[in-house]
Amino acid sequence: MILKLSRLSLLVAASALVVGIQSEARSQTAAPAARRERPAPVAQAAPAATPSAPTRVDAGSEADVDGFRSAKFGMNEAEVKAAITRDFGVKPDAIKEQANPGERTKVLIVKVPEVLPGGGTAEVSYVIGYQTKKLIQVSLSWSKATDDKMTPEQLFSNSSVLRSHFVGEGFKPDTIATNMPIAGGLLMFRGSDAKDRTVMMILQGAMTQGTDNQRILTPSNLLLFYIADAKAPDVYRLPAGSF
Repeated sequence: MILKLSRLSLLVAASALVVGIQSEARSQTAAPAARRERPAPVAQAAPAATPSAPTRVDAGSEADVDGFRSAKFGMNEAEVKAAITRDFGVKPDAIKEQANPGERTKVLIVKVPEVLPGGGTAEVSYVIGYQTKKLIQVSLSWSKATDDKMTPEQLFSNSSVLRSHFVGEGFKPDTIATNMPIAGGLLMFRGSDAKDRTVMMILQGAMTQGTDNQRILTPSNLLLFYIADAKAPDVYRLPAGSF
């Protein structure tokens, strides 16, 4: 799977990765389970260890990806802004707005310290759809750009904590992918709920070759996506046959 993602939420790119992983998982349906989860490169932050194995999902638990905290998919811009101020106790002028000309969406951005306890300052982005003008995606990012005290060790720790959380949340088993190498990093987790709403987490960084042909990842950025509809995102597309 060759696809790179920028720090700011790029819905088309993220959705393409989700769909690509789904297709790859389907092509491996007959393969043993051990082949579906690829060995992960070792993070330089912890060169002697790999991410811990997924925890078991409690019987009866079921994931419900309806947004992030009190910001729910389908909310309009004003409702999302109200949710942001309520969730993080920030003033309205702390919420920055940015247009995405290619997708013709609008992104509301806020920096939040300790959105993950002990995880440092993150940037949280809320994508307002092109046609519906409703919330279609939330993404979080951690990096030096969001927190000048961020370290590779902290990024790896954040990703491990979140991954352990998500694998126990009851996502559909046939949609779950973990520790999957992608261009520029690792897909730490990907899973969808019963309504095909998706969570995806990517640890990005520089990959080097260590001893014994061991691939070493030095994390520089952690991206976490909550996506309402990965297969048909509400973004601008040229009409069929126009070019």
